[in-house]
Amino acid sequence: MLGENYVYFFTVQGFFIGIIFGILKSFDASGLFIYTSLITIFFYLFSYIIIALYNKTLTARSYDFPRDRHESDLDIFVKEINKREHLIDSAVKTTDAAIKMNSDDYNGKAA
Repeated sequence: MLGENYVYFFTVQGFFIGIIFGILKSFDASGLFIYTSLITIFFYLFSYIIIALYNKTLTARSYDFPRDRHESDLDIFVKEINKREHLIDSAVKTTDAAIKMNSDDYNGKAA
């Protein structure tokens, strides 16, 4: 929906709210006119402020995503993770072998 449609909607809404408020608060035609016009002008200006802030914060920025650079970085990360996994696996195997040797030595001495 376009921004102008919001302006129209809020202006008409402000007009009807101004008429209702004017009927409830004023005692003559000039009071009704003043209340209605001031509230309508407020809603009109308020809708422009809101739309301006919305459009300012909602800017579509298109930029080129450096896919090749990200893929090469991810490949480096995968290689590093694989190296660390191999290192951890070899450490686990070494630890398991040491535990087995200690248990064999302990069982041999105790028997």
